[in-house]
Amino acid sequence: MAEITNELIYEILKNIQFRLDKIEAGVDELRHGHSALRGHMISIQTDISNIYTSLARHDERFDRIERRLELRELAEPQRPYEPK
Repeated sequence: MAEITNELIYEILKNIQFRLDKIEAGVDELRHGHSALRGHMISIQTDISNIYTSLARHDERFDRIERRLELRELAEPQRPYEPK
């Protein structure tokens, strides 16, 4: 069986510390990527909300136009249908 020395333990601990530093760097990179994705999702959600607001305004305008047209149709004298 191999003898365990302080130098061997020190080398193993250095290797573990190096690997943990790499893992921490990877986690930080993932955290930044996650934050960027969250920012993009919020901007997309805002854009969609603005689109819905604009569509609602257009829908209200169309409703008013349709009501005006219906009132105008009722006010105009109707000619009987005469096929040619």
